[in-house]
Amino acid sequence: MQTKVTQENGFTHLDWEHEQVTAKMIDWFWSNMEKAILLWHPEEHEPLSWAVPVTPGNPIGAIHIAPQTWSDGRRQNIYIRFEDPAAVADEMQELIVYEHCIVAAGLGFGPEALDVDEPFAYRIHQWQATDFGVVGRSTATPGSHHDSPEMGLIWAEHCAQEIGNWGVFLPQLYGLYRVVTNPLFNPYADLTVERVDGRVRYRNIPRPESSAVA
Repeated sequence: MQTKVTQENGFTHLDWEHEQVTAKMIDWFWSNMEKAILLWHPEEHEPLSWAVPVTPGNPIGAIHIAPQTWSDGRRQNIYIRFEDPAAVADEMQELIVYEHCIVAAGLGFGPEALDVDEPFAYRIHQWQATDFGVVGRSTATPGSHHDSPEMGLIWAEHCAQEIGNWGVFLPQLYGLYRVVTNPLFNPYADLTVERVDGRVRYRNIPRPESSAVA
């Protein structure tokens, strides 16, 4: 996997590409993270659980608890919610240029995070098919908290290991789970996005009423 890190206007971007990983496999991954979280980053991740499970076909509003320890030694028990891309701020909307996307919002570090109004940070992961596999970009964006450039680079190092490991396990794991046809145990959501009237939204996922934008 090839990667490139850039920083601008408070954002940290990690550009990446994979051979033999498809866009559909990555779509599947986000609804099935508990099956792969230790493979995603064996050195820094712990087992994942869902505080609010994914609805088959629609991950919006699902919250996973992802304990992890980054290279700076900080252990974080992060509560992370999948957001409706149609409802995020304009500055984040403008960052979405690829055909598939997931927006993950960091809520906090304990059960009280389930009640917060404003996430402390966001991660935008986006990707699309190429002739050889996929190309994508992962971006750390501020919420109520602004990371220093140094913290952005620590995140980029962690993220590069995660994204890189897709090439190690994702095609095999996706293939193995194709025998599980019950969507409650093997959910899938098409994370293709489209831009309508200047705003990005999921093409095939109904928008929740609470995320409607005037």
